Amino acid sequence: MTPLSRRWERPEVVATLSATSPNDKLMQFAEKELGRSIDPCLLDIGCGAGCNAVPLAGRGWNVLGLDLSDPMLEAARRRAQQEGLTERLRFQSASMDRLPLADQSFDFIVAHGIWNLARSVAEFRTAVSEAARVARPGAPLFVFTFSRNTLPEDAEPVLGEQFVFTQFAGEPQCFLTEAQLVEELEAVGFIREPGESITEYNRRKCGELQSGGAPVLYEGIFRRC
Repeated sequence: MTPLSRRWERPEVVATLSATSPNDKLMQFAEKELGRSIDPCLLDIGCGAGCNAVPLAGRGWNVLGLDLSDPMLEAARRRAQQEGLTERLRFQSASMDRLPLADQSFDFIVAHGIWNLARSVAEFRTAVSEAARVARPGAPLFVFTFSRNTLPEDAEPVLGEQFVFTQFAGEPQCFLTEAQLVEELEAVGFIREPGESITEYNRRKCGELQSGGAPVLYEGIFRRC
């Protein structure tokens, strides 16, 4: 089995993510948010091949995409050039828990399929705290992450870890309940957006894990208080 850290460098994975459609709900919400800032800046943590970052720039956001995979970043840069969006898009190599950015420097934070890759609760919490640090007051957070309902109810977390499990991919990943997700985000100042529910996708009957199946996912919108 290819380690998760290397999986994102495989050409077939890069090609697949390069062709992935953007998140529709994210696009719709981001369009509504554009008018809140004169020069709106958006941070896409774990941007991958730019499937969200490039369309967001096309809608008028100034986007910084961060990722640790050089092949993903290169694919994102190529897409930005092809679509004539290099003036609104920058890409940089950085980890989710060490953002090389100034405090309160972004009007919108996107964490789409990245925090679930944290290998410990400490790494997850540091990453979430970093996102809160660079978010301006009132900045929304769009989060897309693994649900605990991916795994059977009797699945045990890694020893000493509250919500880190190895049963899905054979390596540590974060799977939170909805209550845990809300609690962790509130602890750093991200409050649920009024009128926006947390949506769960791919939920299976009785929480059973289907071998080789897709994870159950949470999608939610929060805002920095």
